[in-house]
Formats: sequence, structure tokens, C-alpha cells
Amino acid sequence: MESLPFYICFGGVDRPTSGNVFIDGEDIYKLNDDELAVFRRRKVGLIYQFYNLIPILNVEENITLPLKLDNQKVDKEKLDELIKLLGLEKRKTHLPNELSGGQQQRTSIARSMITSPAIILADEPTGNLDSKSSDEIVELLQKSNREYQQTIIMITHNLEIANMADRILKIEDGKLV
Repeated sequence: MESLPFYICFGGVDRPTSGNVFIDGEDIYKLNDDELAVFRRRKVGLIYQFYNLIPILNVEENITLPLKLDNQKVDKEKLDELIKLLGLEKRKTHLPNELSGGQQQRTSIARSMITSPAIILADEPTGNLDSKSSDEIVELLQKSNREYQQTIIMITHNLEIANMADRILKIEDGKLV
């Protein structure tokens, strides 16, 4: 996993050897470990290439899992808005194995957005999808950035998708080029 070190620092998992990491105006590595764990839960959304949905939870339960793990109340209006935005209204009670790849990825995206994080880290979010589903996912991430003011950091090997970004940073052999 080439992108792992990148996600470890931006995701607040490991401290960088030098420099600072500011997310939502806060130097996250000035927080103690407990504060950093809470910060990660509330301010960082993760979208994985392989969805990482819980097989025994339905779509709605998978989406709201981060809130429940943080003992937060589910905002039903926001949940319904996300489900509608992602076209999952008719799939709310379905388990992951009853969904297409695109529907599973949209569920994963909704889960990453439900806490209104300042930053969303997306690791090859279109890597396992057909071109139509990939286009939909990229469009949703762009909308998230524009309408919800969320920073999206996406790792992709797909140059066509990369070229849709406002800014492209290229990393080769662990170095920014």
C-alpha cells in the first residue's frame, strides 16, 4: 500500500518526524493521544478502495456507525439527505452483499460524510468500479467539496480522475515531485 504513510500522517494515526499537520485550523499533533482520537473520529472521513462495510449491518446502520461509536445522536434529517444525495433511498435496509459495487462505495462515502468531517481521505475510491460508477463517485466528491466545504484528498492512479481535481500533487518513490 504505497499511500499508507500519507494516510497515517493526515489521518492522525502517526506523528510526522518533522513539520506540522493542520486540519480545520488546528495543528493536530499538538493534541494528546486521547484528543487526537476524538479529533480523528469527528474531523477525518475515510473512504477505502474496498469499502470496508460491516457485512451484518444494513446500509443505514453502516452509514451511522461512526456516530454510534462516538456516542452521538443520529441527525435523521442529515442521514436522509445523504441517502437521497447518494441514491440509496431504496437500499437503506439492504446488507452489503445485496448491493452493487457502486452502491457499496456510495454507502462508504456516506459513512465518511455523516460526521461532517473537515477532510475526507479517499484511497483509490474508484479503483474497483465501472466507468459510470466511477464518474458518479467523483461527481459526489466534487459536490462534497463545493457544497460542504470539505477538503478531499484522493489517491488515485487514474490520470483522468486526477485531472478533474483542483490541485494535483504527484508522489514518486515516496517524494513529492
